[in-house]
Amino acid sequence: MFKKKPEVKVRVMFVDEKNDCTSQLAEYYAKQLYPDTYDIYSAGPKHDLVDCDLISVMYVAGEDMRRQVSKDFKDTDHLREDDNYDLIVYTEKKTFDEWAPKTPWQGKQILADMGSVKDYHPTDDAELGHAYEQLADKVRLWVSENMKDPEKLRSLVTA
Repeated sequence: MFKKKPEVKVRVMFVDEKNDCTSQLAEYYAKQLYPDTYDIYSAGPKHDLVDCDLISVMYVAGEDMRRQVSKDFKDTDHLREDDNYDLIVYTEKKTFDEWAPKTPWQGKQILADMGSVKDYHPTDDAELGHAYEQLADKVRLWVSENMKDPEKLRSLVTA
């Protein structure tokens, strides 16, 4: 009997400035939707905490992101030691513009500007919650549409 050769997963790093929101959402959804296809990570040039309002809104919506951890580029506990990623997906244009030319990792780069909760201009807590829901829907849709097939994802390479 022949053993099937295990398929190598595509290694993807999602990046936003503080690894506190959109890159966290992208990492979360990619791990949920495509665990057998991708080896998923996220980080940012600055260290922060995962946005607490995001975690609360997602929890109320039935999505438990409490185990997500914000990582900076030098995090040796949660990132690969070899810095070898197949694709680096920047979820913010500003971060892409600054870091794409000097990325600390190997790998092709993709700009997938998913926006920020600030783009929604909430004026109260209810609107803020709705803004997070809309942002999460936007990220989930991008992940589900663009990561179905690794070749489609590779076709988005911009740098």
